[in-house]
Amino acid sequence: MAKPDIHPTWYPEAKVICNGEHVLTVGSTKPQINVEIWSGNHPFFTGTQKIIDTEGRVDRFQKRYGMLGKGGKKEDKKSDAPAE
Repeated sequence: MAKPDIHPTWYPEAKVICNGEHVLTVGSTKPQINVEIWSGNHPFFTGTQKIIDTEGRVDRFQKRYGMLGKGGKKEDKKSDAPAE
């Protein structure tokens, strides 16, 4: 026997709000969803992604695998060429 009224109310046109702006419409059990990040402002999707170097991990990796020259700085490709 089916139980009546066990499912939440479905809102087929729920609004997704980011920074006070309506950015998307989706189906949800809530009429409004507030988000801080969505694909329109996420660095991965917008192409503004940056490498965050915490505690020198990137430098340590580059040094370990020979990607850095002597002194811990990136090698300059022009330094191997003969001077004119």
